[in-house]
Amino acid sequence: MRLLIVLLGCIGLIGCGLREKSHDSVARENDSLGDQPLEPLPLTVEFDAARAALGEVLFKEPRLSGDSKVACTDCHHEDHGSADEKPHSFVNGRPESAVNTPTMYNVRFLYKLGWSGKYESLESHIDSLMKNPKVMASSWEIATAHLSEIASYREKFRGVFPDGLTASNVRLAILEYERSLVTPNAPFDRYLRGEAQAISPDAKRGYAMFKSYGCSSCHQGVAIGGNVFERFGVLRDFFADRGHFDNADLGRFNVTQRDQDRFVFRVPSLRNVALTAPYFHDGSAATLETAVTDMANYQLGRELEDGDRTALVAFLRSLTGEYRGKPL
Repeated sequence: MRLLIVLLGCIGLIGCGLREKSHDSVARENDSLGDQPLEPLPLTVEFDAARAALGEVLFKEPRLSGDSKVACTDCHHEDHGSADEKPHSFVNGRPESAVNTPTMYNVRFLYKLGWSGKYESLESHIDSLMKNPKVMASSWEIATAHLSEIASYREKFRGVFPDGLTASNVRLAILEYERSLVTPNAPFDRYLRGEAQAISPDAKRGYAMFKSYGCSSCHQGVAIGGNVFERFGVLRDFFADRGHFDNADLGRFNVTQRDQDRFVFRVPSLRNVALTAPYFHDGSAATLETAVTDMANYQLGRELEDGDRTALVAFLRSLTGEYRGKPL
């Protein structure tokens, strides 16, 4: 039954009762709002500021890796929405990543982590990457030994943790920083809070389409995605059209080994999506316009007109938030 509901939503037969109304008229009605499938990010979240500040320093520190050459920011770039501008991440001394590197912004709101949902929590995610020989090739104990050679780190940890620089505290500091990476107050958030003019008429029309086409049946909630799994290529075979197949394309199957999970991925959050090209697990969509076109084709079975694509992209661009009070 759930699959039937998702499929009906994808082809626009359910959603918000929009079939007999134009998207322009519904966009005007949206200004009155009411119940919506999307929620604004909270303007503030609780975290330990001192731990997060220390974690931010560590996030940029190559000494965490086994060879002291790789930092988290080598794949999660501050100037690219905390994602990677390349389809697959590559750093010296490591193989190319199997999938596109997703953003770390707003990860505290996500259900599972990774394209395949391999990680149940931020804790399991960071522990796995630390041990992975293709990523950090290290351990918390090795990272701590590297950091302890630096007097300034010993001092920083004494100022934040009563027991100073330990493997557990290194891990806790990074986790606290990751949980602090929240980007509230996007124009669309302000619109949801009642500021009718916070987004453009095109963006309002795009939001109406987003709901009527069933996009919000998968991309919903405060993260606008990130909390369900769905097959990539509901109505057309994406991988056949792409022309080649990689093991990473199996998605959730690589975790569960269940046939029904082949080509199933965690639906990504659309927060700050305008900043994080390229798109999809394989980084195959170079632009937001291409990604919207492909999603319409493969998930909805629709060929978008130029004006509709423009409106949808305008809506997606309105999802770019602020970090530390400044627009991203």
